[in-house]
Amino acid sequence: MATHLTDVTSSDQHTVKPWFDGKIDFAPPVKDLAAQGFPLIGGRLDYLQNRPVAALVYQRHKHFVNLFIWPATRSSSTTKKAAVRQGYNLVHWNDSGMTFWAVSDLNPVELREFAELIK
Repeated sequence: MATHLTDVTSSDQHTVKPWFDGKIDFAPPVKDLAAQGFPLIGGRLDYLQNRPVAALVYQRHKHFVNLFIWPATRSSSTTKKAAVRQGYNLVHWNDSGMTFWAVSDLNPVELREFAELIK
């Protein structure tokens, strides 16, 4: 999605989070991680398996991290699970009633660091 990275471009979590109002039926948690080296770039509405999801975009150096969020089907928290698909690193977990998928070409160690900061 290099040509359509964000629908709302802002590093302000108080701009990005309300942008999703009326576009999805849940409020995604949006964190400011600039001090930890992962500045917020913005967000976009995306679709996974015909369901609208929040996609938050963060950056680490020249690498983008796409964080996909939607309500979990189970309310329990799960531990983070890492995977690699088509050259991209992925980390998946459930927490606070939400499902999270972090996807990036960032190295696995830094992507797990990002996931820890989000959780």
